[in-house]
Order: sequence, then C-alpha cells, then structure tokens
Amino acid sequence: MENTYLFISDIHLGLQSAEIEKNKERLLVQFLNSTANNCEELFILGDLFDYWFEYKHVYQKGFFRTLTALKDLSDKNVKIHYFIGNHDFMHRDFFTKEIGIQLHENPIEVELNNKKFFIGHGDGLVKNDFGYLILKKIMRNKGIQKLYSLIHPDLGIGLAKLTSKSSREYTSHKNYGEVDGLFEAAQHKIDNGFDYVIFGHLHKKIFQTYKKGNYINLGSWLDKPCYGIFKQDKFEIIDLR
Repeated sequence: MENTYLFISDIHLGLQSAEIEKNKERLLVQFLNSTANNCEELFILGDLFDYWFEYKHVYQKGFFRTLTALKDLSDKNVKIHYFIGNHDFMHRDFFTKEIGIQLHENPIEVELNNKKFFIGHGDGLVKNDFGYLILKKIMRNKGIQKLYSLIHPDLGIGLAKLTSKSSREYTSHKNYGEVDGLFEAAQHKIDNGFDYVIFGHLHKKIFQTYKKGNYINLGSWLDKPCYGIFKQDKFEIIDLR
C-alpha cells in the first residue's frame, strides 16, 4: 500500500497586513486540520513564519493557532518535517520538544513510495549566489546566534524582522539568469538518480520535467496558497483557493 505525502513552503506568516494574515492563518489551519486523515508525512520546506527567532525561554507571540494545529497533527501520528529556511534565523528545541517536528538544517535524501526524493528549502544551492552563501554562514553560526540571543527579545525579534525584510528583498531582486537559479542544482540531482527534486525559496511555482525526473518548486503563499501532494506514483500541485 502506497502512502500519501504533503508538501508546503514559504507561507511567511506575519509579513502582510493583519487582515491578510488572519485569513492566511485560517486557511493554513484548515489545511493542517484536514491532513490528519489524508497523509502519513508532511514536509514544510521552510519560512513558515516571515521570521523566527527562538530564545531559550521565549518564542515570538502570534499565530498560536498554527502551532496548536501542528501539535494536534503530530499527536495524530503524522510525521512532520521542517526545513530551516532563510527566514528561520534561530530554532532551538521548541518545534522538536513541544510539537514533535523533525528539523532539518540541510536538504535530505529520502525514498517515498519507491521513488528517490531530494528535498530542501533551496537557499544556498545556487552557484552564483556568493553573497547569500556568505550571509548564510554568518547567520547559521552557532556562536553568533548565541551572542545574539543575549539581546533582549523585544529588540532581538525586532531586528530579526528587519533582517527578514532585507533577505526577502535580496531574493526577490536577485538575477539568477535565464533559469530560476535552482534548476541547475535540480538537474545535477536528477542526473544522479533522483526522481523528484523539491524546493521552495524562490516564490515561483514550477513543475518541470527533466530527463526521467521532475523539478518542483512549491512557490509561496503570498500570491496563491497551494500544496504539493504525492500519492500513487504521481505528484501534483494543488491550489487552495
């Protein structure tokens, strides 16, 4: 019996107006509540929040309904994977200990229904993106993160919000050439035997066949919320509205 797997990416909760965020979270919670009986595993490909900085004893307020829905889903034995994105500035153990989510700092290789998948957020995989590669090393440095966590949460989270805006503007204005910037990385993986390569990060919905494999980018929820579903040897991207 084949299993069903769901994929979402780049929701960016907290980015837009209060009214838009309220509707976005409502749609997200509805989706999460509906998945309990519809899938075995959920893959969140990063940037669930527009910024996330978690202190040892403090995490940012807001969107508690989303966190509750994720916890309920985990309690129903749906395995949840979360890939650290470029707006996930600092994760400690809240997602793992309190919710039961498996965090991934790097892309993973996994077999689903006898097909080989390469899954990740996508940041840092574009060869000509030297500026971001340097920034990523700085932001993911554990020593720097520890020093940053000494800043009062009100200031630290405020700075994280500003940094998130800068990162988003950099990504949206970056010229990756005629292709989307990740297709070359996907081609390399497919050439090495992967059937599916799935990314987010670029905020562009893409489903592209290459040789015997497929490169998929899930886009973002800033334009048209959607999710990916893989079942019965078929991958689809489905719009939620």
